[in-house]
Amino acid sequence: RAEPLLADAGHHVTAMIRNPQQQEDVKAAGATPLVLDIEHATREQLVDAFTGMDAIVWSAGAGGGTTAERTYAVDRDAAIRTVDAAQSAGVSRFLLVSYFGAGPDHGVAPDDSFYAYAEAKAEADQHLKNSDLDWTIVAPSSLTDDAGTGSIRTKEQGATGESVSRDDVAAVLAAALDTPSTSRRMIEFDQGDTPI
Repeated sequence: RAEPLLADAGHHVTAMIRNPQQQEDVKAAGATPLVLDIEHATREQLVDAFTGMDAIVWSAGAGGGTTAERTYAVDRDAAIRTVDAAQSAGVSRFLLVSYFGAGPDHGVAPDDSFYAYAEAKAEADQHLKNSDLDWTIVAPSSLTDDAGTGSIRTKEQGATGESVSRDDVAAVLAAALDTPSTSRRMIEFDQGDTPI
């Protein structure tokens, strides 16, 4: 969903995918596909892939219902490896998709199926915050497939973590990439009435 927005804004977008069958969809969205499995890619492979790029938008994830091991492998380990590779490749701008309420004090019980994801995101987010990168963490509430509204409400404006459309998350990513005031900020948000 973010690819056409970024392309329309004048960015040359490279979309990393692990399934070669998605290449035509990526091209149709205005991006260039790069087949590379983020879960198993080495830091060196990532540095090679990132060299010459201006920014990284990390929205990869193991997805719900996977094993804790795979969640840690993608949402924590691959994300951390990507941050390190971006620094080595000289990419200064980094946007990472997290979730509303993420952090070391997430409050998710260890016996909850969401625990591995919460822990993985807390560690990945903190690793990015500790880096020298020009970072922004985009942290939406529960995602819906509703049509985007073009408006959100941030936590500072009273958002409570209800829900937000995937379209609006993509719009936040596209807007944040080119908005210097989002640098070194975690933007937690749900649906609202403030134009993105």
